[in-house]
Amino acid sequence: MSLDSIWISGVTGSGKTTRLIQQFTQAAEANWQRDRTQARQTALVFAAIGDNRLDLADRIAAATQGKYRFDSVTPLGFFQDEVRLFFPLLAEQLGLKTLFPLRLRPETEQELATRLWQPNLASGRLRQTGMRDYDLVRRSLDLLQLAAFSGTPHEDIAFLLKEGFAEQEGSLDSRDSWEAIGEAIQQWWDWCLARGLLTYGIITELYWRYLLPHPIYRQHLTSRYYAVFADDVDEYPAVARTLFELLLDPPAAGTAKHCSIPGTFTFNPEGGIRLGLGADPQYFAELAHRCQNETLFADANRCIGATWGRSVMEWVREPLLLPQLPDCIRTIQTAARGQLLRHTAEEIAAAIHKGEVRPQDVAVIAPGVDPIARYTLREILTSQGIPVASLHDQHPLASSPLIQALLTLLALVYPGLGRLLNRESIAEMLVLLSQVPNSVYTEPISALEVEPLSQSDSGSSTTFMPRIDPVRAGLLTDHCFVPDFDRPHLLPATVLPRWDRLGFQATRAYEDLVQWVESQKQQQQQRMITSPVVLLDRAIQKFFFGGSHLPYDQLAALRELMETAQHYWEVATRLQSFNASEVLVSLSVGQFIQLLREGTITADPFPSRPIGKAAQAVTIATIYQYRNDRRFHRWQFWLDAGSPFWLSGGSGLFGAPIFLRKRLGAWTTADELEANVQRLQRQVFDLLHRATSRVYLCHSELAANGQEQAGNLLTLVNAALPVTAGQILERPINA
Repeated sequence: MSLDSIWISGVTGSGKTTRLIQQFTQAAEANWQRDRTQARQTALVFAAIGDNRLDLADRIAAATQGKYRFDSVTPLGFFQDEVRLFFPLLAEQLGLKTLFPLRLRPETEQELATRLWQPNLASGRLRQTGMRDYDLVRRSLDLLQLAAFSGTPHEDIAFLLKEGFAEQEGSLDSRDSWEAIGEAIQQWWDWCLARGLLTYGIITELYWRYLLPHPIYRQHLTSRYYAVFADDVDEYPAVARTLFELLLDPPAAGTAKHCSIPGTFTFNPEGGIRLGLGADPQYFAELAHRCQNETLFADANRCIGATWGRSVMEWVREPLLLPQLPDCIRTIQTAARGQLLRHTAEEIAAAIHKGEVRPQDVAVIAPGVDPIARYTLREILTSQGIPVASLHDQHPLASSPLIQALLTLLALVYPGLGRLLNRESIAEMLVLLSQVPNSVYTEPISALEVEPLSQSDSGSSTTFMPRIDPVRAGLLTDHCFVPDFDRPHLLPATVLPRWDRLGFQATRAYEDLVQWVESQKQQQQQRMITSPVVLLDRAIQKFFFGGSHLPYDQLAALRELMETAQHYWEVATRLQSFNASEVLVSLSVGQFIQLLREGTITADPFPSRPIGKAAQAVTIATIYQYRNDRRFHRWQFWLDAGSPFWLSGGSGLFGAPIFLRKRLGAWTTADELEANVQRLQRQVFDLLHRATSRVYLCHSELAANGQEQAGNLLTLVNAALPVTAGQILERPINA
């Protein structure tokens, strides 16, 4: 086996990952044969994001039958593990006197930074015209993360903002706006490190700036691995290249006993999916000079892009040229967007019912999929027996009715939270917490008392029987709920006139709930409930049977709530150790409820996807979600193909271009326009390589807001052959 490093370049679908796995197998076998007693029996395997990491690890394990050890990581996951493992080195170097570090989740990071910066936000020093405080805080935290990914010290952020947005200086509230952001970031940095709190941005900067240059850490790092493998490095932050170069470099004389570590890297020159979110593919491409280079090509018989990708890219850049599109690229055009959604869904349904394509072979892709489009497509397709799956359709955690019911329950148990309750939330709680799955319900029940609630839309056939229906819940709330700012409570059902007409099931369910709430109140007052997380767990066990009968999406929401709550009070406990005054638990509970109700989207729970076969359903996704998830389909429907959002959408985080290593600094309007065009070309090229048979350009003359659409793909839309109702043809790709 050659110890030289290998750089594998190729477009989507060219077999780069397969080649990387082959190289891993050869390297692992050679290392095993060389010295079976050697301590360095581990390879380091990188993937861009968590889902890709799981897929790559599964493929390597299957190819090698699990014979060889390897550490499967993402760049951010690796930085986090190393900082936590070697935190004593950092503490000694920076003079930190903190406990073991604790990483902040994004929603907690947002809340704590808002509290810390509240004086500057209130005074207007940290404020920009037309921007909410929430967005300004999020933007500032993102700037710290972008700087860390690029290898830029956080002290230089203000300077780069001034250089990068010099032509926009006059639009700011004051000339020192960027200085205020820089000072706020410095304040946040010092505040977090003093308390041992770490964010992704802080972790990354600690790693490249302080830990990676440390000689003791370098010696430990190079002694642990015999090879490094990194898939899709065009999606990695720039600082990951610094790590790889350290591993590839031979050690200086007298510093270590081990030789340089060979690497295998795959790179997509038309990738850059995460460009704008911290990735720096242009900077990473220079690593190819350190390696043997291999170039792979996509099979022309397996995707449209292999034949037509380059031509379509040129037509996108020069829209005045008359494209000569093949029959495999067709168009669906209507006047109004509502007609377009219906026509698109009907074309998909007709093809599936004719047996020309399976649901799992169809994807609907758009720059942004609004709720109206998701609802319309789902309703039309599911009404015809065709399942639909939205790819990574994230919603605020509090949008789940189950989560709302549990938050209402918290506000009932803990004192001083009456302002967070209203009659509607109490009635909803009574209905949801009285549901019983039919599989465990054994007593006869009158059809007049309750109406079954089917959960089939969530992929489960379980039927839930609410023992308190919405009408009875409303009556109970009107007569039995006593609003009070300090101690809101529920009265017995007997205070309701003619309470006997509630029925036995509803009355028993309500009394059982009231008794449980009062019991938890007493235990809370006696300090027998150590944390609100314990109360949430008790409620899930009591009212949802531990979640064992819930469909996957609802179970995932409960897991997400528990992970969020556990982290929230873990951070609260850490902060309390630095606060001389005692913070009331009810106050932190109220802040937690408000945090979730404000619409904060928390991280996906682990595991982030259901175990087992993928859903046999039509996929709905945004362009970013689809590409980032590495999906392939026979048929793709590009929704709103004439929208200008194909050009401007998905540009990434604010300020991302000024942190690219090749240009650190000025960013003009012309630069932005050129970057948008290049991103559109890459998106179109990549999507065509992920379509194996047919692409439909779906366009409506008017957008949802009634404005006429004239985007950069409109020339392609007009050049493609139109599809009439019910006409779906299947022709060779090269036709």
